[in-house]
Amino acid sequence: MIRRRMGALHVGEPRVSFQQQVGKNGGGHGAVVEEIHGLIRVYKDGHVERLPAIPDVPCTWGSTAAASGVLARDVAVDRATGVWARLYAPAAAAGKVPVVVYFHGGGFSVGSAAWSCYHEFLAQLPARAGCAVMSVDYRLAPENRLPAAFDDGLTALRWLRQQASRNAAASDEVSWWRSRCRFDRVFLMGDSAGAAIAFHVAARAGQGQLGALAPLSVKGAILIQPFFGGEARTASEKSMPQPPGSALSLSTSDSYWRMALPAGAGRDHPWCNPLARGAPRLETLALPPVLVCISEADILRDRNLELCRALRKAGKSVEQATYGGVGHAFQVLHNCHLSQPRTQEMLAHIRAFVSARSS
Repeated sequence: MIRRRMGALHVGEPRVSFQQQVGKNGGGHGAVVEEIHGLIRVYKDGHVERLPAIPDVPCTWGSTAAASGVLARDVAVDRATGVWARLYAPAAAAGKVPVVVYFHGGGFSVGSAAWSCYHEFLAQLPARAGCAVMSVDYRLAPENRLPAAFDDGLTALRWLRQQASRNAAASDEVSWWRSRCRFDRVFLMGDSAGAAIAFHVAARAGQGQLGALAPLSVKGAILIQPFFGGEARTASEKSMPQPPGSALSLSTSDSYWRMALPAGAGRDHPWCNPLARGAPRLETLALPPVLVCISEADILRDRNLELCRALRKAGKSVEQATYGGVGHAFQVLHNCHLSQPRTQEMLAHIRAFVSARSS
């Protein structure tokens, strides 16, 4: 499986000057037109550099090594676009378990299902949340601007539907995983940009863009610190203090949106701001029950709370959980002394949400 090399833990640091980087690493590509220090540079001619500060790891790494109780394998989902997935399942289970389709974060522009931080987090889910996991590696912006990631999310669901329709006796590279899955208990889940993907994929699937989902049944969506924006700033975006090395600053957020949205689009585009005028009315969306996980020290806190209020007003089933003293992506970056206990709280909330809708 071919994987991208990219990433860094310190994604909120001040940008270095463009002139410094052009002189040092320009390589004939012209000026740097977009940069998130330690993660990504985009040059005037369209060339993109992603920096390998978070390592890619194989599916057998760490907690998915032999005798760990969790099995993991990589599988191609769509060879034409390069979309692939890392599958996780409990090595031993009393019966079949619900399926979580997971989309990683990274502002739609960086990240991978092979990143060590996502592998560590998702390898916990089979035991802690009682589920199998399909971690989707989707196409990234700016080479593939939105809606490419949303399209890839639907492609992942289509692949999952194909697996659910296979003969139970069929033997292939996925049969070990398929035999452990309850395809009538599917949950869409992601963090940050991945949570936005989960939201839009749920909305599109509910609108029938995949046709009949059966034998799949989407029972819920779990949105961890969903990455949405808007032209008008919220109070937490304007005034939430962010420590050095924070996973998301306001300038970083704006840069991600400039890279991800269609060229020339603003932050009130419906793909960025689902509550903006001109976005589909939430009342019209056939959304499953939603769990929104919010970080108290995240600049997205108020926007996440606003989303919860709007969904409730639209008559949707919404649960929310707020994690005190931690910031954006704490559960994968472990950049705070409270990260571990808050991550365990989050895993308990996810398990309860999945269990309540899988009986």
